[in-house]
Amino acid sequence: MELQEFSQRLQEEMGSFASEPASVTKHGGEEPTESLVLNTPEPPSLWDELTSAARGAVSVSRQKKSSSPLKCIISALYSLFPILRWARNYDLKSFRSDLMAGLTLASLGIPQSIGYANLAKLSPQYGLYTSVVPPLIYAVMGSSRDIAIGPVAVVSLLVSSMIQKVVDPSVDPNAYKKLVFTATFFAGIFQASFGIFRLGFLVDFLSHAAIVGFMGGAAIVIGFQQLKGLLGISHFTNNTDVVSVIKAVLVAVNHPWHPDNFLLGCSFLIFILITRFLARRNKKLFWLAAVAPLLSVILSTLMVLVTRADKRGVKIIQHVDGGLNPSSAKQIQLTGPFAGECAKIGLLCAVIALTEAIAVGRSFASTKGYQIDGNKEMLAMGFMNVAGSLSSCYVATGSFSRTAVNVSAGCKTTISNIVMAITVFIALELLTRLLYYTPVAILASIILSALPGLVDIKEACSIWEVDKMDFLACIGAFLGVLFGSVEIGLLIAVTISFIRIIINSIRPRIEMLGRIQGTDIFCSMRQYPKATETPGILIIHIESSFLCFMNANFIRERITRQILEEQDDTEKGGKSLQSAVIDMSNVMNIDTSGITALEELHKKLTSVNIQLAIANPGWQVIHKMKLARLVDKIGGTWIFLTVGKAVEACSGAKKDDDCGC
Repeated sequence: MELQEFSQRLQEEMGSFASEPASVTKHGGEEPTESLVLNTPEPPSLWDELTSAARGAVSVSRQKKSSSPLKCIISALYSLFPILRWARNYDLKSFRSDLMAGLTLASLGIPQSIGYANLAKLSPQYGLYTSVVPPLIYAVMGSSRDIAIGPVAVVSLLVSSMIQKVVDPSVDPNAYKKLVFTATFFAGIFQASFGIFRLGFLVDFLSHAAIVGFMGGAAIVIGFQQLKGLLGISHFTNNTDVVSVIKAVLVAVNHPWHPDNFLLGCSFLIFILITRFLARRNKKLFWLAAVAPLLSVILSTLMVLVTRADKRGVKIIQHVDGGLNPSSAKQIQLTGPFAGECAKIGLLCAVIALTEAIAVGRSFASTKGYQIDGNKEMLAMGFMNVAGSLSSCYVATGSFSRTAVNVSAGCKTTISNIVMAITVFIALELLTRLLYYTPVAILASIILSALPGLVDIKEACSIWEVDKMDFLACIGAFLGVLFGSVEIGLLIAVTISFIRIIINSIRPRIEMLGRIQGTDIFCSMRQYPKATETPGILIIHIESSFLCFMNANFIRERITRQILEEQDDTEKGGKSLQSAVIDMSNVMNIDTSGITALEELHKKLTSVNIQLAIANPGWQVIHKMKLARLVDKIGGTWIFLTVGKAVEACSGAKKDDDCGC
């Protein structure tokens, strides 16, 4: 019924055109519909499209020049620092919520930061440094109210797995550290550039399915890497693939090792997982899961200190540098043999960090009913990582687990990040000496407890049900990371995604259209079996936005074959195919190969006495067809605004032929 009502309204609105064919209305008082297609203004040129954003920015700046310089400065500051907008309405009640959230966040962030620094093959203090400066920068520049900033497992693995191929951290830790800071600097530059030049689409090259597979594979690799700390192994492989790690574990187990590390780590891992289970069952106990890692560090450190288990083989952190973040500006190497390699690593880290942060920010923003600005997020991430690289930090981003704790603790704004950063700084000033006897196995258990959230089996099953090609990208990234390396996993995921795009571009779908009975609506006959063919007229729809060199011959051959097969079928039934309507409503652009294909198709149809009609070509398409004089060859009277008008004109021509007119 709704379909019929829509059709009736459509017919009423177009009633002035429906009474006679377009070719007949030429001498009437109204403009024929095909002239609407042929007399459109010239579309914007390629140069206009490329410079439109710049012209828009100039026009905005010109408008701002008309106001006072003070207003321009204030507007720019509001845009660059979103904190200035909401800080005016910030009250004591919100601060209390943010204070509790920040303290809870710090209790989880301190032990996690130390563990992630260990994963990144850096000294523990560098993880704490990364939880001080970047959160402060993001708090004043970020658009998300909930996201918690700091080091994360996947980026830590990415940094260590790629940089250790250039410099071995166990051989030359100072050179390794310099490359980490340099890669972080490049990551920040790339992220800020994405925001300034609105290049966020580059992040979208990693599809959702690829990220799910990549995160799952990385989580398993990280888990196997923690066996070194959990078992107290001294010599371990630098490779990240599962096969190498398992071999290293088997070799190490055959040598003397100390089971106290394993017992201690597993005991506290079970404790952390139990507290997390209780927090999920009762949301009021969210603080229990947040405090459990810090409590584990305190208790295990006391146990080792009292029993002096470090003398019986339990590996401990030992010295941790305290105090304010030292400057690392002089350690950044923008020239030299490894600068290009650091830029490549920085680019990969920038994309992965942005993808994770924006995904985390958007997911929590949607639940709270507000939106985050993608470009501002990229700008904030870029500035915080550039500042971090100058203050002994490595790549920071938004953490899903800490953001979940931040939201559960009742955060209202990014002030919770500031509270967390101040708390971590106090810990750096006062508590680093107390971490001397902290067992390495506890850091491994804290990292292992955070990994289940990265393996999303439910989402992978959903991807399989919805889109098998997407699942191929997902499983490709997963297996690539698991059995190859992080770079191989990313390369496989991006390659599969590009192959899918290329296949869809080279072999677009060609659909036969039919009319829904009693309406003027034409749709795919495969999708809607009740749609009926129009006698003597074949209607073909091209499902491609660009008719170009990649798909022009394929489309021409498919249409030609379809028309000739239909002609044979109609001749066997005692009828004849007289017209073919090509629906080009989806085709937004065309190149010279596409023009040639249409011209050859027209010649072929003319040779077998079939009239070609084109319906609703895109703006660029009709413009280029006129420039190539293809409109003159086909005939302007056979180019129509809608499929309905094309079918109407073809039906009128068919009746004239039947009458011998």
